Amino acid sequence: MKVIDTPAEMRAFSVAERSAGRSIALVPTMGALHDGHLSLVRRALAENKFAVVSIFVNPTQFDNPDDLANYPATFAADCELLDGIGCHAVFAPTAELLYRDAYRVRVTDGDHSQVLEGEHRAGHFDGVLTVVMKLLNIVGASRAYFGEKDFQQLLVVTDMAKALFHATRIVPCPTIREADGLAMSSRNRRLNVAQRALAGEWAAMLADRDLSCEQVIKQMVALGFDVDYVVEQWGRRLAAARVPRIDGGPDVRLIDNVAIVDSVEDDGHLGHLPTYDRFDA
Repeated sequence: MKVIDTPAEMRAFSVAERSAGRSIALVPTMGALHDGHLSLVRRALAENKFAVVSIFVNPTQFDNPDDLANYPATFAADCELLDGIGCHAVFAPTAELLYRDAYRVRVTDGDHSQVLEGEHRAGHFDGVLTVVMKLLNIVGASRAYFGEKDFQQLLVVTDMAKALFHATRIVPCPTIREADGLAMSSRNRRLNVAQRALAGEWAAMLADRDLSCEQVIKQMVALGFDVDYVVEQWGRRLAAARVPRIDGGPDVRLIDNVAIVDSVEDDGHLGHLPTYDRFDA
């Protein structure tokens, strides 16, 4: 597996692969990889000749400096995992190289990014869209794979690619969950034992269709969660909350979503968004 750390080298490498007739897939990540990430990479490998995983902790999408500082850094272990499943290349640029303009030029969405995560994390989606566009342009992949766990992110990224006529197809992939139903996330590893148990209860509440959003919020608050939102939108129940800081545990904010419709498009993953993962010239 090749490790590439400059945009120029990554672009040259991709051009060479495409010239040889090999399709390229991109899986964008911020590292601290888990089985959810690896499921994306395995699908990318199955559907393309060549798979690239980007590992870049993007500073422009963090609204909380402490959250950025505490984000897990496990680059060596991540590379070992990726090499073990046959990934071809890791793209790991520095912020200085990706943001040569000091983030003066950025991509903004004026619709879907303004609610939920966008409302609670100022500037978050500008950072997401800008770095994703940079990665898509540098790698030049035929397909880019994103998990549905970050559903609003998937929505704004696919909308961006379609609106700006980008040739890369955005491919949605189902959320991978732990045995108790908690969506796999790099942030989960920061939870202590007591917090992790509560997070599992939260996941079960969200998936319970007999509970309204208001009932879920009431039960979460009773357990000590600081709830940002639990809403039903885009054929999904979406939620974000901070886990109680019990037994000296850290401040950790989790997001999740579950489908709330019985018949959906795109293999049952994208809800009522049948065109967002397709590029139409």
